Amino acid sequence: MNGTITDSLNFLSKLTPRKLFNASKVVSSYYLSKWTHIPYVWGQPISISVEPTTSCNLRCPECPSGLRSFTRPTGMLDPTFFKETIESVYKNVTYLIFYFQGEPYLNPHFLDMVRHASNKGIYTATSTNAHYLDDENARATVESGLDRLIISIDGTTQEVYEAYRKGGQIEKVLEGTRNVIKWKKKLNSSTPNIIFQYLVVKPNEHQVHDIKSLGATLGVDEVRFKSAQIYDYENGNALIPEDEKYSRYKKLEDGSYTIKNQLLNHCWKLWHSCVITWDGKVIPCCFDKDAQYSMGELTNQSLSAVWSNEKYKQFRSSVLLSRGNVEMCNNCTEGTEVWVN
Repeated sequence: MNGTITDSLNFLSKLTPRKLFNASKVVSSYYLSKWTHIPYVWGQPISISVEPTTSCNLRCPECPSGLRSFTRPTGMLDPTFFKETIESVYKNVTYLIFYFQGEPYLNPHFLDMVRHASNKGIYTATSTNAHYLDDENARATVESGLDRLIISIDGTTQEVYEAYRKGGQIEKVLEGTRNVIKWKKKLNSSTPNIIFQYLVVKPNEHQVHDIKSLGATLGVDEVRFKSAQIYDYENGNALIPEDEKYSRYKKLEDGSYTIKNQLLNHCWKLWHSCVITWDGKVIPCCFDKDAQYSMGELTNQSLSAVWSNEKYKQFRSSVLLSRGNVEMCNNCTEGTEVWVN
């Protein structure tokens, strides 16, 4: 069966009447808020991202983890804290991604946490540079119940791959991919759904067709192309692709660049999802790399309490009134196409 169909059926199998009812409340409150510009919030988050660690083995140029440029504390997610958090949210959450910043497999308890969430009936996903998928970790990944494994691979040759994935080895990525596919077959498992994620930048855009062939040869379930967030884009950047369809930015007549999408005064993420940093801060979305917009901390209150507190309400209100005045929103992709066919 097609990998995408299998993955979709797997996701649907995780849904319960309670989760569907919660999702209906979230969706209806979002549209009511969008139309009235008043922040109504019904229900709890549908999707949550948790940060296993801020550490990473690579030095990617547009990543705070790779650049070692965080101003916030760095560290590893504590498994006891994670399990306590999951215990309070699993009845409503449908999707849990183990990724924000850093390389998840550097946390020694990572796959134990995946297994715990999977046993609670949550659809689980992670994104990795695949340098730690040796035979043992590959088997443990399949056995953990992880539903989706996103493998970042931004080139089909070492020279092109390391143009963005500084310090990376493409052979490690390919070996790790083969290991997981091997153990899926040995254990007769339909999961994890393996996705090659290709971040399209100027140095690698000429290999977009090659990565499709490579993915098919290896037997991954999907190959997806993602446009890159560039921090310093206004005056051009060596990473912005020549083919504009792979870029989040467009070139103006004066030679400068601007983000393609309009900054409309609404944001779906603020109603259906949030990010939990390794040390328990709740932040609105993945664009807040340095956790400057912390809505509260789970070390002293529940996610439910944070989700509906006055600070979160005021933040949602500010986005509904003037999203352009929120600094992190100015390079946001809400309303533009991130995934490119």
